[in-house]
Amino acid sequence: MTLTRADINGVVGIVPTPATGDAASWRAASTINTSETEKMIEEVVNAGIEFIMSAGTFGECATLTHDEWLTFTTCIAKVIRGRVPFFAGVTTLNTRDTISRGREAIAAGADGLFTGRPMWLPLDDDGIYRFYRDLTEALPGVPIVVYDNPAAFKGKISVEAYRKLAELPEIVATKHAGGPTLERDTQAIGDKVAVLPLDSDWYSIARRFPELATACWSGNVACAPSPLAALSRAVLSREWTAAEAISDKVNWALAPQFGGDMARFMDYSIPVGRARFRAAGLIDPGPSRPPYTEAPADMIAGGEETGRRWAQLEHQYRGTP
Repeated sequence: MTLTRADINGVVGIVPTPATGDAASWRAASTINTSETEKMIEEVVNAGIEFIMSAGTFGECATLTHDEWLTFTTCIAKVIRGRVPFFAGVTTLNTRDTISRGREAIAAGADGLFTGRPMWLPLDDDGIYRFYRDLTEALPGVPIVVYDNPAAFKGKISVEAYRKLAELPEIVATKHAGGPTLERDTQAIGDKVAVLPLDSDWYSIARRFPELATACWSGNVACAPSPLAALSRAVLSREWTAAEAISDKVNWALAPQFGGDMARFMDYSIPVGRARFRAAGLIDPGPSRPPYTEAPADMIAGGEETGRRWAQLEHQYRGTP
């Protein structure tokens, strides 16, 4: 399937990587729980989520071995069977490994790639552009979602860099961290590259720019896909009253995990995410992988409460047209 900017409409659901029971140990050699992965993807696709994306931060791109990453990527592609587009996460510490994983992901059945830039050293605008240009030269015609996470990649992609990236036809979307630059970036490149806000921000930006804010990303589809699919239907049909009501519930669900301190949450987002998925009860995520296995008790408790709130919303919206 060939994807362009025009095809990016709806919820881009980023999934965790379900783990075997021994995954928290460095001795574990093969930690992908494939049966739980299959269950997760079926739940998310059947609920109506429009896109699947893998191996982001809480999807543990940084802690999977190459063999585990390939097992997980292949499993997702086989379960999806072309029903929705699949962007495989391929972020690594260097350009050549990212390209190599990109080729493997496409060979395994992915429709496109989700990739952040190498983060050992920060990249300036020219370095960011060269990295993505190199990817598009090595993988011509392969759709790419940019991963713009300032905490992970040592800086925000500037609007000037975005304007250059938007000239690369393979760049179809960017996973945006939100905040004060969301509106500016959407206005600058939204007609060429889908700027994906968080699920909790989608209604507000789409209400202002309905022609540009046509999709969002969500790291919560493995907690509660049904309310997020309902949000997508409401936003895309411009049923603003319904969209606002669902958006309010999404923000209510998410509040406990942040604890009023987003920077602190980002430091522990992987184990807190595991607590969230576990408490939501849709899947068994298993433990997180080393070294990101521990978090303060209050952060874990916040993740668990967010999971319980998502479970309430899933029960409310499941099966609704």
